[in-house]
Amino acid sequence: MLDEERDVSEFPLVSTVRDDAGTYRCQYEAVGSQETSELSDPAELVLTDRSLPPPGIALSSEGRVGTGSNVTIRCWNKPHGAAFLLHKDGHSAPVQRQDPDVGGTAAFTLFGVTTADGGTYRCSYRLWGHPFLSSPLGDNVTLEVTPTPAPPSGSQSHSGAPTATDGWDTQTTPTPTEERSRAHLGTALLRGFVAALVFGLGVFFILTARSLWRRGDGSRAEEGVPHPPNPTRPHSVPSDPL
Repeated sequence: MLDEERDVSEFPLVSTVRDDAGTYRCQYEAVGSQETSELSDPAELVLTDRSLPPPGIALSSEGRVGTGSNVTIRCWNKPHGAAFLLHKDGHSAPVQRQDPDVGGTAAFTLFGVTTADGGTYRCSYRLWGHPFLSSPLGDNVTLEVTPTPAPPSGSQSHSGAPTATDGWDTQTTPTPTEERSRAHLGTALLRGFVAALVFGLGVFFILTARSLWRRGDGSRAEEGVPHPPNPTRPHSVPSDPL
């Protein structure tokens, strides 16, 4: 069916059956020419098979959580061999797709939820080998996300140590003057350490030399070796008067 005023064509599918499900594209041919356009973007036609039982659904929490929490929604069905899809009311397309485990259950995890994640969720599944045939939507669960209040400013950790909210700037960058002062202080400490080390070594060598000298004197006394006389000036002997 061609609408010449809007240049739009419609292709109705009446009493659809399974074979009508699939991917469709459009193409046009200019009037009076045999040239055709390129194919359009694909459009998927997914049909709901009412003969399939709807899946079950469960929410891991009580339905009301604070922002930043992780929430898991589980979906399952009796026949295995299907891929599950998670739907949210108000969204035309599924929000997540998940293959089931060996027990036929798929787990959809919402990490760090925000208030935008709140809403009503449902599940459906599509049998493997029939990606455009969907089961009916199952029961729904409602997730309510409430804002989590921020911690009060000036609070401290359990250990009593001040935190960044206590006014301590842990990322302060030292100024050039402070860096030079620290460098001078380090140099002075190093010089003082070297001077103390040299002084200590000098005292150690002096004490060691004196100890060795005393040991040498004691050894000569035990062996009967007289000490060399101390050099003295000669005394003058007076002559007898004639």
